[in-house]
Amino acid sequence: MIIHCTRKLAEKLLDVSNKPLVENSPLGSWHAHLLYFDRRQCVLFCHDLTRAVLFAPGVRKPDLQQLGKGLFSSMLIGLLYELGCNAGQLNAVKLALGPVQFDGATDRSVLASMTVAKHDLEPYIYDVPNVLDLDPIAASARVTQRPATIAGEWIQPDVELLKLVHTL
Repeated sequence: MIIHCTRKLAEKLLDVSNKPLVENSPLGSWHAHLLYFDRRQCVLFCHDLTRAVLFAPGVRKPDLQQLGKGLFSSMLIGLLYELGCNAGQLNAVKLALGPVQFDGATDRSVLASMTVAKHDLEPYIYDVPNVLDLDPIAASARVTQRPATIAGEWIQPDVELLKLVHTL
């Protein structure tokens, strides 16, 4: 699996490829961006094909170095569980993920979708006293369940992500 990092996030990571990597995972690739809420580092992930969103609040420097090994995959599994995937499907996703690699090749369309997702997340973030009080899986699920556009076509990210999981 490949995570395409924005320049802001790539500066914080150690193993980001300068060259675009070729995606070979059946789940497709993701984009990631570093945000700040309540003076805390947060990472926003967006799936390239479905525009599903993962939001990781309060990510510290050691967590950033484990971004591909534990944080991303556990959040994705949590989101899929929240969306109703069964244990067999979750195991198939874990196997399909493979090793996570990072590069800096971003797509403007996905970055625009991430900007919209950030604005859609803000009401949930500002409803809690501190961003660390926010349930990241519940917030990610709520934003993933809103309609999004890809090249002018409306899609339902949660439905599209579940269709992708069902193909495994």
